[in-house]
Amino acid sequence: MGANPQTAERLRPIDLARRHGLSTQAVRNYEEAGILPPAARTPHGYRRYTPLHAQALRAFLALVPGHGHHTAASIMRAVNEERAEEAFRLIDESHTQLREDRRTLHAVRAALHDLTSTRQPAHDAPAGPEGALIGSLAGRLGVRPATLRTWERAGLLHPRRDPHTGYRVYDEADVRDARLAHQLRRGGYPLARIAPLLDRVRQAGGVEPLEAALHDWRERVCARGRSMLAGSAALEAYLQDRARAQESA
Repeated sequence: MGANPQTAERLRPIDLARRHGLSTQAVRNYEEAGILPPAARTPHGYRRYTPLHAQALRAFLALVPGHGHHTAASIMRAVNEERAEEAFRLIDESHTQLREDRRTLHAVRAALHDLTSTRQPAHDAPAGPEGALIGSLAGRLGVRPATLRTWERAGLLHPRRDPHTGYRVYDEADVRDARLAHQLRRGGYPLARIAPLLDRVRQAGGVEPLEAALHDWRERVCARGRSMLAGSAALEAYLQDRARAQESA
């Protein structure tokens, strides 16, 4: 049987480093971390890499943009330790997280659309000069006042207190947050996941500025999905090369 082209060619650490824009120390570190399979050594102790190592490095670098460094490293270690099922589980978890991110993005966009499309005219503003009280706001939303108090305890709402009566007073931003929270709750989102989304609305300075942030968020989600495809293709190429190398060993 002829020599396997995946193992016949010998590469130095500097060869792998130059091909991928890395330092030789980074290549050595990746091997020590189990990202690359163990390399053979010369009689003088120098590492001797092969095209299979180069393919492993390509697979790892392709996995990082979609899965992150930590998960990509765990995937490669699992493959190199003959634990392919664990590698596939890690990949599935990343895809599940991406799906949840996409669902959250869709829910926020839908809630913002509902919020802006049903915005009340100025002559029927939800909060007057002094703000809205809990009963009137609850009535407008079709919820019980106890629900608004629950949202407040969960950090969704931050109404001020009237210094004379102690009543909760909801200003325009509070009403906006309450309506957005209401839309997301109707979409099945738990309070713990709504709070950080409302924080993003506040940080953006309102609903309108958030549209640009949502566009960027969507672009990142799509880019990550495409990166996962590229990573899967590179990993599949590495798996095939490993199988051929094992068959010819």
